[in-house]
Amino acid sequence: MKIVKYLFFLLLLVLIGGAVYVATIDGEFQVEESRIIDAPDELLFNTINEYKTWEKWGPWMDESDDLIMEYPEKTSGEGASYSWKSETEGDGKMETKKVSPFTSIDQGITFVTPMGESMSDVYWKFEKIEGKKTKVTWGMKGEQSFMEKAFWATQDSTVSQMIKPMYARGLEKLDAFINEKMKVYTVNVDGVTEHGGGFYMYSATASSISIIPEKMAQMLPAVDTYMKQNNLPQTGMPFTLYNEYNEEQGTAIYSTAIPTRDKVITPKESSVLCDFLPRQKVVKTTLKGDYMNLKEAWETAYKYLEENNLEPNAESAPFEVYRVDPGLQPNPAEWVTEIYIPIQ
Repeated sequence: MKIVKYLFFLLLLVLIGGAVYVATIDGEFQVEESRIIDAPDELLFNTINEYKTWEKWGPWMDESDDLIMEYPEKTSGEGASYSWKSETEGDGKMETKKVSPFTSIDQGITFVTPMGESMSDVYWKFEKIEGKKTKVTWGMKGEQSFMEKAFWATQDSTVSQMIKPMYARGLEKLDAFINEKMKVYTVNVDGVTEHGGGFYMYSATASSISIIPEKMAQMLPAVDTYMKQNNLPQTGMPFTLYNEYNEEQGTAIYSTAIPTRDKVITPKESSVLCDFLPRQKVVKTTLKGDYMNLKEAWETAYKYLEENNLEPNAESAPFEVYRVDPGLQPNPAEWVTEIYIPIQ
């Protein structure tokens, strides 16, 4: 009988000692992972801010085959949420607490476990890096309950060591998802139509074909600034006129332009001038996607002319209009460029 008492007291001492040990464990934790992604901060922010995209890149999709996602009416912005159910991974819910457009997102996550509900804070940070790259940081912080500390004390790893590789995998999948999303494009020949023409302000130059995008990035803002300084109304989307384009020599003469309402007399020393685009018959081709696909779009347009026995008008320069550009839409897959080739 005495030995039973001794064993009981020994067990009690072990339990008390274990409880004291668990109580002294620091339950606070914070873990985060970062990745530099070659994509605009706005596009990354908008993607993460919309919970319905998470099942496309969320790392937990690799861990469970029975996840059931449930979405309420609001799935983006402050107050948005989603929840999940899984027999293997457990149930839970994520809710957006605060958003600062293109810089940060604060969320709350709740896990439903046999030990009760466990709540932590999740945060995202977006930092612009050179060019269009963005440093994305995904983190979680919180404080473990007594039962959670007791559970993790019996494991080979900590909660931070478990989350860190999962977040790294999530950012890797997000990178791949975003880049595939940006690559989507379509080229469509709309056929023969009539372009209305009109007055436009422009800046012209000659350069190698390879640096046209770089030159345009300097010229177009100069035209826009001139128009604003002189209170000239913009009556259409920016466009580029290709006065000469010599692929063999790799050179071009071109003008970046913005439509305006009336004829403008500019000072002799001005690098921004005014001209008129006549109403003319054209073949229109539309590219929806990144500018890297423009070469294919132009080739498709000229192939259409050849197949339909249409002759380009050598007296009038072909041009491309930027109907939806990076200033309006951060996702290159959503950019819309219209190509116009004047015909006889």
